[in-house]
Amino acid sequence: MRHAVITALIVAAPRAAMACPVCFGQSDSPLANAINMGVIMMLGVVAVVLGSFASFFIYLNRRAKQLAAPGSPDGGHYAHPMSKTNPQEGTA
Repeated sequence: MRHAVITALIVAAPRAAMACPVCFGQSDSPLANAINMGVIMMLGVVAVVLGSFASFFIYLNRRAKQLAAPGSPDGGHYAHPMSKTNPQEGTA
């Protein structure tokens, strides 16, 4: 019974009470301008983060190609700088 009363009150409420000031009121109000600037700012943040991820992966790809190139100082084979000597088998 309680759900039916709540549903009836929601349906009977005027549509103006459910509309935000941008949808119902003036489209050139300061609140509408602030909402638009907020949306633009959030899109800018998303674009910067996605661009940063893309540039990082492009950097990693270029670095890997540079290290794998035959003319690179390590001869095209990447070796860890600490592994200059070959360990003997059976030694600890």
